[in-house]
Amino acid sequence: LQLQASGGGLVQPGESLRLSCAASGFALAPYAVAWFRQAPGKEREGVSCISSSHFTKDYLDSVKGRFIISKDKANNTVYLQMNSLKPEDTAVYYCATNRGRAACPPQASTQSYNYWGQGTQVTVSS
Repeated sequence: LQLQASGGGLVQPGESLRLSCAASGFALAPYAVAWFRQAPGKEREGVSCISSSHFTKDYLDSVKGRFIISKDKANNTVYLQMNSLKPEDTAVYYCATNRGRAACPPQASTQSYNYWGQGTQVTVSS
């Protein structure tokens, strides 16, 4: 059972990236999946979450209107489309899920998730 995050890179401010979180060994569709990020010297923070039904999509206030989370059942992958990137978006991005949770938790807490991908570095710099 594994989550594999990919798609990070070095971009300039205003550019876009799409992160992917692919699951192996289990299906992502029945569960809420979240993206977190951690910048150097800072705590890991929740960026976005999508529920099993896709009905709920939560976003950190600072990324609302710029980031879009989606789930592709056929490819067993969750995506995070990141547009209009800013230097403050620079961080290692992690995807996570909990095979006992279909809904996004009220608070974006790392303790709500028990499966984590390895992280992918996003650097926004001119």
